[in-house]
Amino acid sequence: MIFSTPALTEADLAVLEGLDGFRTELRFYLREPRRWFGTLRRATFARAVQGSNSIEGYHASVEDVAAVIEGEEPLDADEETRQAIAGYRDAMTYVLQLAGAPTTIDESLVKSLHFMVMKYDLAKHPGQWRPGAIWVEDPAGRTVYTAPDRDHVEPLMAELLADINGGGGGVTIVRAAMAHLNLAMIHPFSDGNGCMARCLQTLVLASDGIVSPEFSSIEEYLGRNTHAYYDVLVTVGQGQWQPERSARPWLEFCLTAHFRQARTLLRRVRETEALWDRCEQLVTRHALPDRCVGALCDAARGWRLRRSLYVKVVRSSSGEAITDATATRDLRAMAAAGLLEPQGEKRGRQYHPTVELRDVWESIRSQRPARGEDDPYASRLR
Repeated sequence: MIFSTPALTEADLAVLEGLDGFRTELRFYLREPRRWFGTLRRATFARAVQGSNSIEGYHASVEDVAAVIEGEEPLDADEETRQAIAGYRDAMTYVLQLAGAPTTIDESLVKSLHFMVMKYDLAKHPGQWRPGAIWVEDPAGRTVYTAPDRDHVEPLMAELLADINGGGGGVTIVRAAMAHLNLAMIHPFSDGNGCMARCLQTLVLASDGIVSPEFSSIEEYLGRNTHAYYDVLVTVGQGQWQPERSARPWLEFCLTAHFRQARTLLRRVRETEALWDRCEQLVTRHALPDRCVGALCDAARGWRLRRSLYVKVVRSSSGEAITDATATRDLRAMAAAGLLEPQGEKRGRQYHPTVELRDVWESIRSQRPARGEDDPYASRLR
């Protein structure tokens, strides 16, 4: 037996209704390609990967994660962190490719995603169920959770996959949340169970097609609220595999996470649109090529540029393929316009935003309303 889905209350349905309103508004902005879509998608994907990896102890800036996603070397993260980011990038990229197509989530797919996530460390049995018992310890070395016996892994995972694919129907967000909980509690792998639970949740979310899966994920929120995330898993699990316990605290936590993340994304959509317009004005004023806008949006946020990275940013933000020679000319032109400041020589040269460019983003951020971390359940009857 696996954890069962709690019956939805009136409060749950009210939160889901509010969340549907956010997602409908997001779909309005995202259903048709807009000039700034590539820039927003890239940053959103990077924040999701960053959030999930930070929970596992691999800390890197959004800038470095975005560079690794583009196949570039990070500027600050160490090699092990780079490999962890690259592995999760591969798994999530595959999940995004599956979005919108009828997909059966079977054992082979789950193991393949795990191999992508953990392939940098063969000692952790990437792509295979764990060989024996497993438990989770806190920083002090105390056991806080003991997973079910090894002999139970196959039947429990078979039940979980049948539940995901079979049926029951129901609300996709709820089904995805329960898939996350059950995989995390079964703990079927030697390592990477948390990453896989979050990846599986996003994979299930991708099946509803309402909003692109990178805009449905709550991984960024979980990374920002790691202690609360762990606390609710402890509350539900109470130290060992007990699927008869209520999953209600987990369900309410996930719906709250979706609600807050969707609200954050709507704010970012509007800010990205404003930033694009301001950078487009700079491009026009300084007679720069239109393809420079996306890179200037990144730089305005404080991200550093390199020639090889600029080539890829142009491709993702405008769809235009350019040569290294063109990239060099563009970067020099932006520097001559007083928007970028070159540092370093030859292949090690980086371009940093000038005060003028950073002030563009700061002026937009200064209009940001105070972050409201209100509980969407607070004003709704339970």
